[in-house]
Amino acid sequence: MIPATPVDLDQVREIADAVLYEGYLLYPYRASAHKNRSRWQFGVLGPPCASAGSFAEEPDLAMQCLISVPADAPVRPQVTVRLRFLQHQVREVRQLTADGDLLAVAELTVAGVRFLSWDEAVECEVDLGAVPLNGTTQQLCTIPGGEDSEPLRDEHGVTVGAVVRRREPLAARVVTRTTKDDGFVRLSVSVENEHAGTVDGKDAALRVSLIGTHLLLQARGAAFVSLHEPPQAAAPAAARCVQRRCWPVLAGPKGATDTLIGAPIILYDHPEIAEQSAGALFDSTEIDEILTLRVMTMTDPEKAEARATDPRAREIIDRCDAMTPAELQRLHGLLRDPHGEPAAPAAGGDARDAEPVAFDTGGAPWWDPAADASVSPGSDHVVIDGVRVAQGSLVRVHPARRADAQDLFFAGQVARVTAVLSDVDGGTHVALVLVDDPAADLHDWYGRYFYFTPDELEPLPDGDPRQPLTDPSEFRKENPS
Repeated sequence: MIPATPVDLDQVREIADAVLYEGYLLYPYRASAHKNRSRWQFGVLGPPCASAGSFAEEPDLAMQCLISVPADAPVRPQVTVRLRFLQHQVREVRQLTADGDLLAVAELTVAGVRFLSWDEAVECEVDLGAVPLNGTTQQLCTIPGGEDSEPLRDEHGVTVGAVVRRREPLAARVVTRTTKDDGFVRLSVSVENEHAGTVDGKDAALRVSLIGTHLLLQARGAAFVSLHEPPQAAAPAAARCVQRRCWPVLAGPKGATDTLIGAPIILYDHPEIAEQSAGALFDSTEIDEILTLRVMTMTDPEKAEARATDPRAREIIDRCDAMTPAELQRLHGLLRDPHGEPAAPAAGGDARDAEPVAFDTGGAPWWDPAADASVSPGSDHVVIDGVRVAQGSLVRVHPARRADAQDLFFAGQVARVTAVLSDVDGGTHVALVLVDDPAADLHDWYGRYFYFTPDELEPLPDGDPRQPLTDPSEFRKENPS
């Protein structure tokens, strides 16, 4: 089905930007952090003639998508292709010497502001125009290099240095091919770095690489077919689509089929930016709340270094510092009825993604036990082999899942039940402490339990001789050491 109204590309770019800047700068956002000295994890197309010692990424990526073209399309079917990536930019701080020369330095403080030499990036988007859905096309995309200089002046207006930004020219070839397959059109799009000349050294290779490379495709008079969940008629053709370092997913609101992202990371169809996210953190495999709390724990000197590292890092630090308790609480996510509509999947894994699911608590925080008065882990029970098992019951453990190595040591052990809990999916979990564990009561005191499902437990009769200690003071009397 062809939508009457095309998807707003500006909204799709928000998702694409999360892909574009994934790994751009990682917590703690400081230049001195080791993990920020090796950057650009995804979608890097390296120069084709790099020496082995350059450790350059492969120079190409390619994706195939499936398109449904109706016989009675109101307009000529075509697909618009856009290539997006980051161009590496060297930011060099230079200090004015007594001889009038600008000397490159690692850092310079001017009028109380600290400047660091660092590598940045510039967003690039190349509109390749409409691609007909028959035959083959190819285009060579060129991005010019350049150099910009920003003077640094002290509090008296005297120039004491400069920030110089340099970019190398880039070249990439985009090739499209179409093939008919079971009544559908399979569109292949490949992108290859065509930097001319040899490159030696990791830094040199990175400067002529395309970074965070991805594709935006928009169809007119045709519709993209989901490769994650293709309709039955398209399943064989979808299975024949081949991907290389790039995965196509439907973009835009649910149900939209005219827009597609070819991403260097695997996403679900129709990814979304969670409304709770206050802004980018460049690490979509983390959770916004955790990263925000971590930023808040940084010392003032650490924050100062992060601010000096990159303007985008400065935005993150300032945003986290200005966050109110109410804004921080929003990062927990939306409270949703688990029986209602599920949240849409999202790009990556942080709070910019799908929200956690929880019961509608009528305003109480979802983590507050008072949020659901019907749940009482201390008094709830489960029936196992006709026996009521609740807090205080003794059971023998028979691990079945082999979730970790500890399960092997728990086999046959006697344990005391501390709580019976239910999750939002309706599953039941029994919290235990081992009776023969000398620290059992201490575990119970600070809430460190082991969790098993009812089918892994054997109820023991009342009056089992191995009764647990109930008072931590008794534990200390019997174990004075």
